[in-house]
Amino acid sequence: MLKGMQIYAEGEKIKSGYIQLKDKKIISYGPIEECRNEKEYQVIEIPSTFKAVPGFVDMHIHGVNGADVMDATTEALQTMASALPKEGTTSFLATTITQSSEAIEKAILNIGSYMDKNQEPGAAEILGIHLEGPFVNKEKAGAQPVHFIVDPNLETFKRWNKLSNDSIKEVTLAPEQPGGLELVKHLKENGIIASIGHSDATYEQVVDTIKAGASQVTHLFNQMRGLHHREPGVVGAAFLHDELKAEIIADGIHIHPEMVKLAYNQKQKEGLILITDAMRAKCLKNGIYDLGGQPVTVENGKALLKDGTLAGSILKFGHALKNMIHFTGCSLEDVIEMASVNPAKQLNITDRKGSIAKGKDADLVILDEHLEVAMTFCRGKLSYQKGEKAE
Repeated sequence: MLKGMQIYAEGEKIKSGYIQLKDKKIISYGPIEECRNEKEYQVIEIPSTFKAVPGFVDMHIHGVNGADVMDATTEALQTMASALPKEGTTSFLATTITQSSEAIEKAILNIGSYMDKNQEPGAAEILGIHLEGPFVNKEKAGAQPVHFIVDPNLETFKRWNKLSNDSIKEVTLAPEQPGGLELVKHLKENGIIASIGHSDATYEQVVDTIKAGASQVTHLFNQMRGLHHREPGVVGAAFLHDELKAEIIADGIHIHPEMVKLAYNQKQKEGLILITDAMRAKCLKNGIYDLGGQPVTVENGKALLKDGTLAGSILKFGHALKNMIHFTGCSLEDVIEMASVNPAKQLNITDRKGSIAKGKDADLVILDEHLEVAMTFCRGKLSYQKGEKAE
């Protein structure tokens, strides 16, 4: 049982409260004076200045701490799952990158197998696969290797999803490419998020894609047709259509802080999803690292390809949360919506993730008075404690 901290629960804020955890779940919470059965629990006293918030859900992450999803090994996924709680991430979508069919198939087979056999409390939970590429536009490739980019193909996707044990939960694609709308319709029919990204679609093409079932935009502003007064593009469509949730990388590098604020003013807390888009160099020193078979130089907080193109981030989720508050002036309640609630809604898992509520998974982050991650619990088990190693 956690006791003494402020609680940012579903629909309410408790000034001094308790949370009882049992069998991976939250079984009770409330004001401290309503606490019952205290003797039945191991009690962890938490300072009254600390805050309990729901675990963060990262829908777009490639790697961390030297590991990458495309390594296609159990060890790589275990490294990611054990490292991410340090930044408050309690669940995530393992995100692929444009590569050869063989490399993508190896990665998704590995993720499907890991999800079936290796998910343990105390580590961040893999919720599924975010397939980023290869169905994107070469003109907006960014760090996606151009020579592996192909047009959206429904039969290829069906084969890959079968290989993954139906674990693909989100697909980033360029809907203006041949076969794009057909794939979007299929994704919608099967409860999979169709996210517009690495796309040169016009505003009208995006409107058609929304009608076909798209519900998201991948890393808003980055590698998409931007806002122009004679062609609103993908960005303009994201601003004008509430049907589209927009991922945002709030590192101050991928997007200027004032543009983050503009996006927040336009989309509000309900319309944005915080992501890291982090690659394997996160948590490591400056140096040269691999992303999709390409050398990436990491220096001064930036990850760049040889030609200067941004190649993912080394952003930690806890920093994204603090940056969002700093850039926009939004409240902690607002940013919880973007970090936890909205991803859970998009993934249709609000029955167990996204908020502090009775019966939900005990995915909890304890923030100190400076909003730094002090403790993280993944499905009821202490996964990280600042200054100490979790058992």
